[in-house]
Amino acid sequence: MTENVEGQTEKSSWENLRNWIHCVCVVTFDLEIGQALETTFPNDVNLSKQEISNICYLAFPDSNSGCIGDTNFIIRLQSSPGNRILKREHLIYNSKCPLELQINPSYFWGYVYFRQVKDPSLPRGYFQKSFVIVSRLPFNNLFSKISCLIAPEYFQNGELSLEAVCNNIDRWPAPIPGIPISLPLLGSVFQMKIPVNGSSNKNVGYSINENLENHIQTSVEDLNFFTILQPVMSHIHLLWELVLTCEPLVIMAPSPTLSSNMVLALTRIIAPLRYCGDYRPYFTIHDSEFKQFTNKSPGPPPVILGVTNPFFGKTLFHWPHSIRLDDTDQTHSHKLKKKTNMKLLDNSPGVYTTYKSFLQKDKSIIKKLVNGITRKRPSEVQSALLKRHLLELTQSFMIPLERYIASLMPLQKNISPFKAAPSPLPFNPDDFFQALETAGPQLTTGIKGDWVGLYKRFFRCPNFDGWFNTRYSELYSKLQALHLEALSDADLKLWVQGRPEVEVVDMVIKIRNKINECKEQNLPVSDSDKVKEQLNQRLQDIISSLPDDMKNILKVS
Repeated sequence: MTENVEGQTEKSSWENLRNWIHCVCVVTFDLEIGQALETTFPNDVNLSKQEISNICYLAFPDSNSGCIGDTNFIIRLQSSPGNRILKREHLIYNSKCPLELQINPSYFWGYVYFRQVKDPSLPRGYFQKSFVIVSRLPFNNLFSKISCLIAPEYFQNGELSLEAVCNNIDRWPAPIPGIPISLPLLGSVFQMKIPVNGSSNKNVGYSINENLENHIQTSVEDLNFFTILQPVMSHIHLLWELVLTCEPLVIMAPSPTLSSNMVLALTRIIAPLRYCGDYRPYFTIHDSEFKQFTNKSPGPPPVILGVTNPFFGKTLFHWPHSIRLDDTDQTHSHKLKKKTNMKLLDNSPGVYTTYKSFLQKDKSIIKKLVNGITRKRPSEVQSALLKRHLLELTQSFMIPLERYIASLMPLQKNISPFKAAPSPLPFNPDDFFQALETAGPQLTTGIKGDWVGLYKRFFRCPNFDGWFNTRYSELYSKLQALHLEALSDADLKLWVQGRPEVEVVDMVIKIRNKINECKEQNLPVSDSDKVKEQLNQRLQDIISSLPDDMKNILKVS
């Protein structure tokens, strides 16, 4: 703690706080300049002018939304180059969490609590203010609940409550996946477990405290899939293809809450595949990337955009796909409307598209969900049915690709300790399509259609690039690990006999590099300590065979 000029104690570092949140921003409405940043906490937070501008404009619903009372929604904005370095704790978190929950250093998340209520004492007759939690973590459920707890407290008690909140958060443990975590906050305790890679996102809490009033069992992410997607349920297979192939898609909604929920749900319908296109749960005409997204040339980027301003109906009319949501009845099924011959703007609710589906619709799941509505089946059960169907569909699509990329791994017998580690074989689409004939999606799903055509389109989109680069890196790391193990088991005393000194010195340098790799990279070695010990022993075996002058040179280097 450091002393400021007024004798107040001021915290010089909020390292633990920044494991969870980057800062809290309070945005108000100024009569002269519009949305303006009222305060940030911690005060020394690093935000660029562009980040502040985007946060201010995204923190308020468009005036046409007519949001009276309290409104919650989620935003996602680009971070400035100076804010793209991750903390060590975030790197550890990324190495253990599921891909869809990983931190992307190029973006910040904002969890917004907006309040608009009548107040005759104010010039405009309304109190308008937004409380925004800015974080790198995509924990939509946890932070939305937290904002609902602390924003009203701030509106009532001001900055003292904000400092108390940040002091609470600064005492939280690091966000480590796979272990139960307790997060005390203003007299309540949030209890959760961050999923680990390969596990379900379902929260596991402390059963011992389930009955305590101030203990809140929660999960980091909890989208009510069925309720959000119900208006477009009959077109879910079409939307699955659009998201899978990263087609540009705009969601036109009456409120930022509906737009952000729909965008987030759509990015999850291809799970466990990670959506690698850009997506903005709520976007405004004031955003710094407005021109990039609305330019007709070179065409719309691969992005899912959530908007509420009717102006976007004209500026994004050239986009090939859009969903228009109605604010009157979210249980009403929206119609599919082809945009091919559409010349006039149609503002009625529906799914508008130029896309022709490659696969046939699975009517059985839609019928099952419709029957569930009639029988008043709980939305949690409906969501589980829908998630399972979409998961199985994505797995049917991805299993042939996973099987094929595993075949690109060279045989272990071809890995020689005395040669460089081999690289994975190149990806050949023709070989993959040949394998599809006998081991394609038809083995795991009854859905028929042009699967080859869908794969060809998938190969040209960011989702394929993201998946392939991840898998190829894993193959490369595995080959490096196997090469390390082969080198650690090699009889270098025998190999060194009769070798020219230049070759022996080259091997010494290679082993030293491998030891550094083993320390610095998280290679999938079966027993890293044993391998490092054996490599050091191999190094000594070689050096001991050299003349004294060379030994001294190598020991110094």
